Amino acid sequence: MDVSLIKDIGVKALLAGLVALVSFWTFNAVKLVIEARGINPLVRKFFDQIAAGRIDAAYGLTSKNYKTHVKRQDFLKFLAGLNLNKYRNLKSGRPRVEEDQIIITLNLKSEDKTAELPLDFTFSKIDNNWQIDRISKVKS
Repeated sequence: MDVSLIKDIGVKALLAGLVALVSFWTFNAVKLVIEARGINPLVRKFFDQIAAGRIDAAYGLTSKNYKTHVKRQDFLKFLAGLNLNKYRNLKSGRPRVEEDQIIITLNLKSEDKTAELPLDFTFSKIDNNWQIDRISKVKS
């Protein structure tokens, strides 16, 4: 009797733990999706501005913190070094949350899909608007 009781309690505890874990994961996933609303349009606008040659407008989508660390000339050099004109497709990775920021790896792919450029974008919410706080190449 004692062994079956312990086994029954163990199974119930395992199921309760599993339910708690799934609930926690679901809650965090929904929270992330709700918090990240507005990032995709910002990314699209950023690359549209660059494609249209409006580099100052793209630079304007960055945060004050970014602008203090990366001057306009450095931003221009960074973009020139990326050779963005050879990429046509953009695939967004899974967002990661660190403190009050969201980090997303964006993979730019060439039209023939032979070349790929992964970039980490860090976003910060400032006055209820998302801004780009950091852009960096992903080191392979």
